[in-house]
Amino acid sequence: MAQKLWDKNIETDGAVEVFTVGRDREMDLFLAEYDVLGSIAHAIMLCSVGLLTEEERDSLTAELRDIYHLIGEGRFIIEEGVEDVHSQVELLLTRTLGDTGKKIHCGRSRNDQVLLDLKLFTRDRIRELVENVHGLANLLIELSERYRDMLMPGYTHLQIAMPSSFGLWFGAYAESLADDLTVLLSAYRICNRNPLGSAAGYGSSFPIDRQMTTDLLGFDSMNYNSVYAQMGRGKMERITASAVASVAATLSKLSCDACLFNSQNFGFIKLPDRFTTGSSIMPHKKNPDVFELTRAKCNRLQSIPQQLILVTNNLPSGYFRDLQTLKEIFIPSFGEISDCIRMTASMLAEMQITPDILLDGKYINVFSVEEVNRLAASGVPFRDAYKQVAGEIQSGAFVPNRDLRHTHQGSIGNLCNTEIARLIDETISQFNFPQAETARQKLLAR
Repeated sequence: MAQKLWDKNIETDGAVEVFTVGRDREMDLFLAEYDVLGSIAHAIMLCSVGLLTEEERDSLTAELRDIYHLIGEGRFIIEEGVEDVHSQVELLLTRTLGDTGKKIHCGRSRNDQVLLDLKLFTRDRIRELVENVHGLANLLIELSERYRDMLMPGYTHLQIAMPSSFGLWFGAYAESLADDLTVLLSAYRICNRNPLGSAAGYGSSFPIDRQMTTDLLGFDSMNYNSVYAQMGRGKMERITASAVASVAATLSKLSCDACLFNSQNFGFIKLPDRFTTGSSIMPHKKNPDVFELTRAKCNRLQSIPQQLILVTNNLPSGYFRDLQTLKEIFIPSFGEISDCIRMTASMLAEMQITPDILLDGKYINVFSVEEVNRLAASGVPFRDAYKQVAGEIQSGAFVPNRDLRHTHQGSIGNLCNTEIARLIDETISQFNFPQAETARQKLLAR
């Protein structure tokens, strides 16, 4: 028999029910553990304000902890005919506890339940993403140090420009991830505010204690205004998706570089055979499919904020069913970005670097700026030095000086990797992940 928290004994058209539920039950499985955590905190709060007895609180929280472990073991399902995770959890409570199970919904709505579930889910996924980004950034800094003296040409307009190095190239992406972490920190701070108690968006006449659930769930603060708490649905997802897109943009650019540098025309790097595929008719091919797919997936991830905007940008305040569709856009993005980070790290760790690239004669002009700067440093006006070297290049008389002396911060000879690592660590220290984990463990303690 169907379980609906809003059921008024009115029969619903089957096609309408299928259409309105959509993929909600599938997406809700990602939220199940968070729905339970929120319900444990809610039950404790209800008891504190006299809406549950201590015995009812203890029986509810004990049963909810059992459901939490059921979820962890992969044995939790949303049964056929049950609309969503909230209904399934309440159904299990009612089956075991009878009327006591029906009391868990007092003082809240499915609207603030799903808001809470999404925030707790997102908070955890941001933590996992930050850990993965940190690991990749550390690997990039390690590679930057390992290959700091291996030169390569730098490009503008895909034309050889000035001397670069693999140390500079790897380090650039480490610092890009440092900025991405700053964006993730902003998303985390917006996510880490408690909407529970806003009910359907207009609060409750029950004397609920929102500060208590805020503390029990390890939030930094609450969404104070009940209307804004509901308005935050979609906004939190959009801001977080923009942070995910920032990481994706870094990975996409790195993947594009790697695909170019792996081609025979460049030949700067060689990818491990296990990360390449062959051709059905060309036996010599080793295609960089993993980097190409990473690029494509990351480009697609960058479209998600726009998809969320298109669902939400013309909605007035209050709840609308449109918001349900955000879950199927938003929730899977975390798995995709995590997969892309893991594959990128695996490929970088096994990538082979080509030595002595700049000894090839086709890169001779990459040293032209060095000669212009040498002449300018000796007293020749810069524009005169520029014209002199340009004339030598045009006449074929240019002889490069390969003795590079770059010393300023962020140059070939001064990578500033220590500073980049410190920037990353300082940003990560501001997330305060232990607060959320401590709250979780306390709620689950019997």
